Amino acid sequence: MSAEITGTTAADIADSVRGLRDRGTLRPGDALPPVRELAATLGVNRNTAVAAYRQLAQAGLVVSRGRAGTTIAGVEAVAQEGYAADTVLRDVGTGNPDPRLIPDPSPALARVTGRPVLYGEPVIDRGLDSWAHEWIATDLDQSDFRVTVTSGAVDAVERLLAQALTRDDAVALEDPCFLASIHTVRLGGYRAVPVPVDGEGMTVVGLRAALDAGIRAIICTPRAQNPTGSSLTAARAAELRAVLADHPYVLIIEDDHFSMLSQRPYETLIGPGHRRFALVRSVSKFLGPDMCLALAATDPETAERLSMRLSPGTTWVSHLLQRLTHAQLTDPSALATIGTAAAHYAERNATFAQLLRTHGFDAPDSDGLSLWVELPRPARAVAEKLMRRGWLARTGDEFALDEKAEPSRHLRLTVHDLSDADAAAFVADLVAASR
Repeated sequence: MSAEITGTTAADIADSVRGLRDRGTLRPGDALPPVRELAATLGVNRNTAVAAYRQLAQAGLVVSRGRAGTTIAGVEAVAQEGYAADTVLRDVGTGNPDPRLIPDPSPALARVTGRPVLYGEPVIDRGLDSWAHEWIATDLDQSDFRVTVTSGAVDAVERLLAQALTRDDAVALEDPCFLASIHTVRLGGYRAVPVPVDGEGMTVVGLRAALDAGIRAIICTPRAQNPTGSSLTAARAAELRAVLADHPYVLIIEDDHFSMLSQRPYETLIGPGHRRFALVRSVSKFLGPDMCLALAATDPETAERLSMRLSPGTTWVSHLLQRLTHAQLTDPSALATIGTAAAHYAERNATFAQLLRTHGFDAPDSDGLSLWVELPRPARAVAEKLMRRGWLARTGDEFALDEKAEPSRHLRLTVHDLSDADAAAFVADLVAASR
């Protein structure tokens, strides 16, 4: 392959590799020659070959795997949330809210129609903006923040990273990690730096290591972490803020996805003096996944950069959707339904976790739509046996950042919609599958 790559400058060498890729001579997964070999073949300095590979990596065309070499990048599939397609199995890995506990938007729809919004008008509905400021100000210890409306939390995170980073920049992610965050970071061409999560949230040792690795952004779930269900404790949050005090320009993105449904207090990594931050709250868990709307409270500079990507006439979030969201979040009936949903998820998950513990499983009390269950053997083997018994479960392997990690011994189970009889049947099958 060295003989087919040409060029005497870094830019020429990178263009040559790009051309070989475009013509199909190089395909995803193909290895490029080692730097020393390529430099010797082309008669250039080793640093020139290094610079060429760096340009290709920053463009997302190659992947550097350390001692394993550099390979042509492909599009790596990532598991997605939601129901599995084309299965007759009972799906207990969906991560979905209960549709019966999502407020009916019909009564509010008639109230939100009215004067059409035209090009050039403010992109944020005034009523929603005012309500969001009051809601967020009670939790965010910042003297100055602005609210931006995006098409859901994933859209917010993608835009936040894009305005702050370039390809190959390092981003700290919780490990195990929310599937959408893994997908967003990979598609953006950023480097994921795993930070372990325990029962109190991100670990201090893990965050310090990530900062030493040069991360430019952190994505954290302050409560109801997906998939583990853990939430930051006040003590852990204070320790993490102390570590971050020396890194005020690292962008902190907090995805408080479970906000209105959470049974835990909101704790934060964002200290009062931190300069780059975003608290993102989606409405998808309590108003429904199809209500593609999230509120992002950010520092003023980040807000300015986001506004350039959400400009009037092009990419703003529909004012009808914003008004509908505001109408439901200020409606006593809708709020009562959200309160009922919060209590339901907490009660059903606690009951199921207790049932698991009576059968010897480690299932700590947690927050969120799912439970993180530790098994006595690798989860894939257990999941395969559960499939033969009619159940479809998600293994922890899907949420791991390190592809070389030991096989997971966890299942993430969404069981809040199981009846008592179905729950008992599932646990009996889980006991048998775990032997």
